[in-house]
Amino acid sequence: MAASVAAHLPLRAPARVGAALPRPSVSAVARFRGRPEGRGLPAAPRGGRGLAGVRAEAVSGGGGGARREPMVPPYNVLITGSTKGIGYALARKFLGAGDNVIICSRSAEKVESVVAELKREYGEQHVWGTACDVRDGKDVKALVDFAREKLKHIDIWINNAGSNAYTYKPLVETSDEALMEIITTNTLGLMICCREAINMMRNQPRGGHIFNLDGAGSDGRPTPRFAAYGATKRSVVHLTKSLQAELQMNEVNNVMVHNLSPGMVTTDLLMSGATTKQAKFFINILAEPPDVVADYLVPNIREVPSNQSMKPTYIRFLTGLKAYTRIFSRLAFGARRNKYVTED
Repeated sequence: MAASVAAHLPLRAPARVGAALPRPSVSAVARFRGRPEGRGLPAAPRGGRGLAGVRAEAVSGGGGGARREPMVPPYNVLITGSTKGIGYALARKFLGAGDNVIICSRSAEKVESVVAELKREYGEQHVWGTACDVRDGKDVKALVDFAREKLKHIDIWINNAGSNAYTYKPLVETSDEALMEIITTNTLGLMICCREAINMMRNQPRGGHIFNLDGAGSDGRPTPRFAAYGATKRSVVHLTKSLQAELQMNEVNNVMVHNLSPGMVTTDLLMSGATTKQAKFFINILAEPPDVVADYLVPNIREVPSNQSMKPTYIRFLTGLKAYTRIFSRLAFGARRNKYVTED
């Protein structure tokens, strides 16, 4: 965990990055499409019918785009892995803002319990839930059908489901079962969810926004004792960038994929690794409870569709400045000592 803290220290300080990807020239796009490997999602034909079933028109930068309906609150939000931890905290915060939320997890019992609890607090017509294993394409397709049935469309899809199989040990000591759990959930599951979310949203008049949660290792720094988890989280950033490029290449202008960085959150996942002196030290300094993190993330997530922006963003809770300020405060003044776990 000592080296793993570096994975939670961002390379850049800004909490949000909203710069758009550079748009290729018309000639470059045409040359790329001339090759078989350059064909992906069907492009919206100029002057014809766009992916959302509305009239396409030329836009600046040489691309073709479809007119989108303005995205206004309340928003329809879907969060995977949302019956506990940061996913649950995000769901509560969206509901508190007046949005409609669909939660899901592998456990039907847990979904039923959490939905009943949230309905009592926020009302019958604002929250729904269903069991879904993100590793199974059929399950995720069923999740999309469930969302359409309950809410007709989804504005914000948050890919939060993730796992480290609750194991903190060197890779050479990690079981096949643990590796499969980590990789299929964090990588395969994320890819399936992104695929189905894009296919759903590109046919919606309002379009939609997908947010992929990063984690330790996403910036390329080492994650000893959970190398497999760190490798999967590194792939999250690459996948997001690749999907941004594919959407632009295919002139899908009503869907955008973003990254979301919660930093160190005091979930069962993180706290199960608080077994060394260094791990306890950094958890006390940098970690925050899920509700504190959600209080910051949700308003920033909601701001993206509110601004009618389709530029990629990277929303970070634990910025470099915040992290290094806390480390200095601890070393200089002993701040946050034993805040969550007793240090040796």
